[in-house]
Amino acid sequence: MGIFSRFKDIINANINSILDKAEDPEKMIRLMIREMEDTLVDLKSSCAGKMAESARTKRNFSQAEEELNKLARLAETALSKNREDLAREALMHKKTAQNRLDILQQEADNLKNVIDDSKTNITQLETKLEEVRQKHRLLILRSKQAEEKRRTNENIEVAKGQKAVMRFEDFESKIERMEADAEISGMPKANHLEQEIMDLENQGELDKELEELKKKMKN
Repeated sequence: MGIFSRFKDIINANINSILDKAEDPEKMIRLMIREMEDTLVDLKSSCAGKMAESARTKRNFSQAEEELNKLARLAETALSKNREDLAREALMHKKTAQNRLDILQQEADNLKNVIDDSKTNITQLETKLEEVRQKHRLLILRSKQAEEKRRTNENIEVAKGQKAVMRFEDFESKIERMEADAEISGMPKANHLEQEIMDLENQGELDKELEELKKKMKN
């Protein structure tokens, strides 16, 4: 693919559409940046070559112009000396020099147009490249934000889990306290029952002693 074909493809490319269809947008955009940078290097190199060629053409044009003026003066000098033959020959060379000058002028004009177009293309590509680089920076930022959001959500879930455990442990502690209170409240009842039984036993002994005392008194 030629440099200008690559340039046209890049400039005409719908970056957003390409990224929407890409499985890995960040990888795709890195490839695009690399392609643009390579194309930009080629464009600048080509433009520099055309500028050097234009400089040479301008020097050749100046030399051809000087030759043309020189031949015109020679023709005038020969004619003033009544050497029409030499004047005719000088005019023939002048015509050849004029043809060469016309060709160089056309070449210089063509090179100027190419250089102007190249500079315009370079500017357009640099603008497009900056746009893609900006999208790349935004993608990286969005990726970081997404990762931070994921971590935050994970931390929230962990915190929720810890709170659930704490609530369960608190509920368990309350149950244990309730069980302990029930056990403590039941202890007096057990002691009271034991005391009643002991009182019954004591009452039986008293009754026995009372009967023995009655018998003794009757005797």
